[in-house]
Amino acid sequence: MKAVILAGGLGSRLSEETVIRPKPMVEIGGMPILWHIMKIYSSFGINDFIICLGYKGYIIKEYFANYFLHMSDVTLNIAKNSIEVHQNSAEPWTVTLVETGERTMTGGRLKRVAKYIDDDFCFTYGDGVSNVNVHKLIDFHCQQGRLATMTAIRPAARFGALTLSENKITGFQEKPDGEGGWVNGGFFVLSPNVLDYIQDDSTIWEKEPLERLANEGHLSAYLHDDFWLPMDTARDKIQLEALWDSGQAPWKIW
Repeated sequence: MKAVILAGGLGSRLSEETVIRPKPMVEIGGMPILWHIMKIYSSFGINDFIICLGYKGYIIKEYFANYFLHMSDVTLNIAKNSIEVHQNSAEPWTVTLVETGERTMTGGRLKRVAKYIDDDFCFTYGDGVSNVNVHKLIDFHCQQGRLATMTAIRPAARFGALTLSENKITGFQEKPDGEGGWVNGGFFVLSPNVLDYIQDDSTIWEKEPLERLANEGHLSAYLHDDFWLPMDTARDKIQLEALWDSGQAPWKIW
């Protein structure tokens, strides 16, 4: 099974980082968050990736073109213009990098990689990590027999919650769970037939395609009531870095 990853957005809410590189290349623990996402899938035996490029996509191309050197010890003989590789720790990945347009919307990017898809596939965003069990997710999708499965998550609240009685505070809970609602956590499993629900580059995956799939009874929800965090802001990046540095990053399942 292949995994398609969106990696072309502007990442404007993380502009202090994305002014010089695409958001999926922002590093956590010295490695791009895109690498972390690919490692999650790879730990479940999914090693064939399609990356949807857009904003500053050439940086992602250059990273993977030189991945072998990034991950190995090498000796460079400048006079002889030769390279000796001492250690190879590269991943068993096949990576297809597809230019999907700098301003293309999420659905349009998916539509543009259609020619590389020939069977059910995984699909996610290039800025969120989770400890979702991808094997169980895929099994659930197959059991349901629908065109699409979304991983649904319940994000933690950003701030503490107050219990009020008129103008009196009667209780306080520091950063409780969300209000009970499940939201889109990415980590989809999709049939190629969902591509028919996407019109063109202007189509936003999270709007008309998902709404139509839901209305027609073709969309399942895989409930993941555990760790999930997107890197939307600098605050999120700091939190992810702290988890990684602690040695207890929940998404490090490899």
